[in-house]
Amino acid sequence: MVSKNDNQMIDRRIKFRHIQSFVEICREKSLKVAAEKLFLTQPAISKTLKELEDILGTTLLVRSRAGVALTEHGEVFLHFAAMSLAALQQGLTGVEQIGTQGKTRLTVGALPSVAARLMPAVASKFNELAPNTNLRILDGPHGYLLERMRLGDLDLVIGRLGRPETMQGISFTQLYEEKVEFVVRANHPILENPDLKRIGEWQVIYPPEGSAIRPLVDRYLIAHGVGEIANRLESVSGAFGRNYTRSTDAIWIISSGVVAHEIAEGHLVALPFDTSITKGPVGLMRRPDEVLSPQAHVFSMAVNHVLEQLQ
Repeated sequence: MVSKNDNQMIDRRIKFRHIQSFVEICREKSLKVAAEKLFLTQPAISKTLKELEDILGTTLLVRSRAGVALTEHGEVFLHFAAMSLAALQQGLTGVEQIGTQGKTRLTVGALPSVAARLMPAVASKFNELAPNTNLRILDGPHGYLLERMRLGDLDLVIGRLGRPETMQGISFTQLYEEKVEFVVRANHPILENPDLKRIGEWQVIYPPEGSAIRPLVDRYLIAHGVGEIANRLESVSGAFGRNYTRSTDAIWIISSGVVAHEIAEGHLVALPFDTSITKGPVGLMRRPDEVLSPQAHVFSMAVNHVLEQLQ
């Protein structure tokens, strides 16, 4: 076998025809039948196999009157060679599907923080990469979106990692982290003396039960000695929260991504509380038993591209 130091040489010398011929011979257990399937002569496919074995420095197949049999090295190589061919075929199929007008659709659920911060740029990049795929975006609370995905109504969900009991049967791939903010309108009275224990003096927009940030907010307030907030309004609606907070004296507890633009533009102000312990992972969620479609792969590429631009 070749040494680890020869890996780069292997990459350059092994061609697609080597992999395809080897896998087909193993499938058919016959050089003659494999050659016919690939529209080659038997001497040509024998030469291709010999080239592959010479490159690898080992025997992959043992020939006999009964046909061919894999060696131990051959069994190892076949496993990865077959996966490589399958992945390539999936990629070719994906390119073909994405290029077919009006025949593909991707439905993505986005939690409010992601819908506000990332999705506009992600949707634009996705349209650039897959212009013939119809992207449908549905926003809503954590539990609602995950249930819709379990039922097959959503292909992907992008948002915060939820509590363990809510993530049963869900695959999660982390993208970044975000924290919770306490925000108010500009010139709010609390800005004169910002004290966490004073937030109960005003109405508080609080994350409802079942939302991803609810347990984080509960623990944060308990840790800082803040008791039950009597005058609170529960909502995760970004549109409602923005308008209500800007037009009243309410204090809004919400993921930073939901209000990033409003804070940057000065419409809302983040209270100077250390909320670093509320940091939590945000990522892509999917059903683990389902192979990602080409459209979902392209969507993931668009998300990663936007995140790189933001960093």
